[in-house]
Amino acid sequence: MKFEQRIPRQTSAVLFDEAQGYFPGGVNSPVRAFRSVSGPPLFIKEGKGSRMRDEDDNEFLDFCCSWGPLIHGHANEYIENKVIETVKKGTSFGTPNRLGNQLGKLILDHHPYVERIRFVSSGTEAVMSALRLARGVTGRNKILKFDGCYHGHVDSLLVKAGSGLATFGTSSSAGVPENVAADTIILPLNDRDLLEETLAKHAHEIACIIVEPIPANNGLLIQDPSWLECLRIKAWKHNVLLIFDEVISGFRVGFTGAAGYYNVKPDIITFGKVIGGGFPVGAYAASAEIMDNIAPVGPVYQAGTLSANPVAMAAGLAALELCLTPGFYELQEQKTHAMATAIEAYAKEKGYPLHVPHIGSIFWLAFGNERITRSDQIDAANMEYFKVIHHELLQTGVYLGPSGYEVGFVSGAHSIKDLEEAVSKICAAMDVAFG
Repeated sequence: MKFEQRIPRQTSAVLFDEAQGYFPGGVNSPVRAFRSVSGPPLFIKEGKGSRMRDEDDNEFLDFCCSWGPLIHGHANEYIENKVIETVKKGTSFGTPNRLGNQLGKLILDHHPYVERIRFVSSGTEAVMSALRLARGVTGRNKILKFDGCYHGHVDSLLVKAGSGLATFGTSSSAGVPENVAADTIILPLNDRDLLEETLAKHAHEIACIIVEPIPANNGLLIQDPSWLECLRIKAWKHNVLLIFDEVISGFRVGFTGAAGYYNVKPDIITFGKVIGGGFPVGAYAASAEIMDNIAPVGPVYQAGTLSANPVAMAAGLAALELCLTPGFYELQEQKTHAMATAIEAYAKEKGYPLHVPHIGSIFWLAFGNERITRSDQIDAANMEYFKVIHHELLQTGVYLGPSGYEVGFVSGAHSIKDLEEAVSKICAAMDVAFG
């Protein structure tokens, strides 16, 4: 299909052409290259509230929100002022700082499932550190993960299932040694019998079970609460640790994330995105007993030059303070639900094969009319519909992440009027895609 560009993208095209001489594929993270959608990637120069503007001066209503961190929208004034105030005092010291204490206290005071926290600089680093901690605590090497859950570009988790139903992983990226991938066991989501069979056979080798409690990296695969409860019970039964990867869901579906949303207590939780208020912050947290295995008090080594950087701590502290505003999460969920159900109602009226799974302020445009809870239920051919929808939305000033497998986010800066505008434009885009 030929895509007609009805908005100027010449400046972005020139910048992208230049960037390809500097960076692999012209980008610093693969999905930004727009390979799954139309035209050159947009180079964004500024954002405010629910909108952002590219280098060609096109304005977009933004539902990517920097892939999730911007729960309060672009250039939130409160966060911005706290960051500027901190930057004026210095940007990094490589020492403890008061802001790190304040953010740590804020989180621990309001999250009943964790007692100690360690800040790092990304969600991937948080997961990598949590796995090392689990291995150090248990003295075991193998990891159990689930197909359709993504945990960053950690070697032992950048794997795919091999042959057979319950398999040891094989590398899904060049540069990941097969012996590293082989320490990862991959199961399908929500197969309880296979989970029990696998743990009964391999628990003595398994350090931890890691899962996205709300899988949101390969579509939005909302699970039944009983599955998470099953994981908790099985982990206890077989004496392995349970890790919730809450890099996306943490502080997004509620202050206590999916753990609080479903009332299931994991042994270790990893955080990212929202926790940094738009700056590169990750963290992992657990009980004092588990966390006291980390250096300098324990034998599990982990360190980072810019961990708990004061500027990032200021941004994260300001963002989470705003998240604690009474009614914040309830309003976010109400707005997202209203938008999702309006889109679904139009699709149903027109007979279009599309529905909108959503939870908290996360949503996904899913093709077909059946609930999708596993990645193998996603028909890749339907991504051609997304390509058309994405293109049409860009022409009318709405920005979604440039992949049909990615979720969208509603921020506190999105007004009811913004969401009504989005519904209207998404429905018009569906007319083009399905017409």
